[in-house]
Amino acid sequence: MTTSPYLLPDPCENADLHDLRSSGAAQRALDFYLKENMSTPTPDGTFFAIKPGISQEEALVHASDLLRSAAATAYESASSHQGNQRDLAFSVVYLIDMAKAMVERSLQAPDAQASA
Repeated sequence: MTTSPYLLPDPCENADLHDLRSSGAAQRALDFYLKENMSTPTPDGTFFAIKPGISQEEALVHASDLLRSAAATAYESASSHQGNQRDLAFSVVYLIDMAKAMVERSLQAPDAQASA
């Protein structure tokens, strides 16, 4: 009598597995472990890319928003500390506020800057 010791299970038709196969993360993982000559992206030292064609004003508005968020985070951190840690966190808030003021100044109309 001959029996096969390795019976393969029937493939399941689970929608989650099908979605996983088509995900970008799964494809990158398979590429990393299975492809021999995988092309590696050239590192340019940046964590994110700025949208091409963004105007200086749009960039400054976004920088101002980021600084406002950073100030809120630092302020919240300062309020939960005591002593030197609190002083350091508030000094970060102050530095962020100064940078934000400079960004907002650069957003003002050129005529308003000349008369100030």
